[in-house]
Amino acid sequence: MAWNVVIAGGGFGGAAAARELERVMPKQSARLALVNETNFALYTPFLPEAAAGTLEPRHVVTPLREMLKRTYLRIGAIVGHDPEAKTVTLRAKYGETETMPYDQLLLALGSTSRVLPVPGLAQHAVGFKSLADAIFLRNHVVETLEEANATEDTRRREELLTYVFVGGGYAGLEALAELQDFAADAMDSYPRARLHGMRWVLVEAADRVLPEIDRELADYALRELRGRGIDIRLQTTLEEVTAESARLSSGEVLPTRTVVWTAGVKAQPILAELNLPLDERGRVPVDSYLRVQGMDSVWAIGDCAAAPDPRGGTCPPTAQHAVRQGPVAARNIAAELGIGSAKPFDYRSEASFVNLGRYKAVGRIGDRTFRGFPAWWMARSYHMSQIPGTARKFRAVLDWTAGLPFRRDIAEVGTIGKPKPLV
Repeated sequence: MAWNVVIAGGGFGGAAAARELERVMPKQSARLALVNETNFALYTPFLPEAAAGTLEPRHVVTPLREMLKRTYLRIGAIVGHDPEAKTVTLRAKYGETETMPYDQLLLALGSTSRVLPVPGLAQHAVGFKSLADAIFLRNHVVETLEEANATEDTRRREELLTYVFVGGGYAGLEALAELQDFAADAMDSYPRARLHGMRWVLVEAADRVLPEIDRELADYALRELRGRGIDIRLQTTLEEVTAESARLSSGEVLPTRTVVWTAGVKAQPILAELNLPLDERGRVPVDSYLRVQGMDSVWAIGDCAAAPDPRGGTCPPTAQHAVRQGPVAARNIAAELGIGSAKPFDYRSEASFVNLGRYKAVGRIGDRTFRGFPAWWMARSYHMSQIPGTARKFRAVLDWTAGLPFRRDIAEVGTIGKPKPLV
């Protein structure tokens, strides 16, 4: 009788686990099911380039049906879990629900933006976690340039041409650098806006940016961005957001219509409804084999899991860890079903890169550090090796190559997917 293996989440960890299960589990030995809200896996390191128009949005995602050959893909979300009956509740796109039995359950639900109780934040700011966020921001930047070029109101133009990013980690710096690069190129087409000038502001609560990498590289990134005219406020927090301004802890009020929130992530809130143990940060605690503590037949990986880090503490919520936890969890699930032997998760990150726009980056491989063009080239080479699917690798290279001799496209396509009513 075939075993039922259910994977909740099709991001880095979930997709990698499904591919490994297809490889190690003999055919007909298990029914593999993957539940995800979309039919694609998003390569999040390419989000800033999708936002800047360097890569086509479709080229930063890989259809799960292309990656998986015998895994049953269900579009929807896991909204309930009965550990005693070994079932999960699936809610499909149009609201229907059904119960799915499992013999082994793997949770790879990822994370969402960590939102603080800042007045007006939820109403007037945008995150940078999804492809929809990236596409919206690109279109929004073009819209602000168009409006700023047309308006006669100096105050309104100041609001439109001021862009505030909150959070100085990987996501914040890369998104800011790529979008500022894009806007600087686009300004040639907006003479009145160009005369006024743009203002890009990064707000970070800590005394440095990029806490994930060496201080020396972080300082280089800081100098590079400041050299491009970006205003970086360290040891500063966002206190209030309105439709037309952002107030900082220094007391300054920035006139702006663009606030991008990239100040960390948190585990998906739905975990609290799934009858699972949770730590103080809302993550699922697992042992070194990635099994949920105190539970049989339930495993967790990626951003939603508090997995022990060999260096101490818990693993950071990065794609590097999730994509390596997936195959380990898959092999341990197979071992639970009598195929192979279980092994603990043991990975130490030896490389990290942060893109700073066209031809600039900082990075580390082992004890060696890189900056400028060499780091940018290595970062692209690394990501090219990691994005799943030969077709996606080829298309990304074509996008990059085609972008070399041409200016960036400034077409605003925000109405795509929003058809007008027939009457």
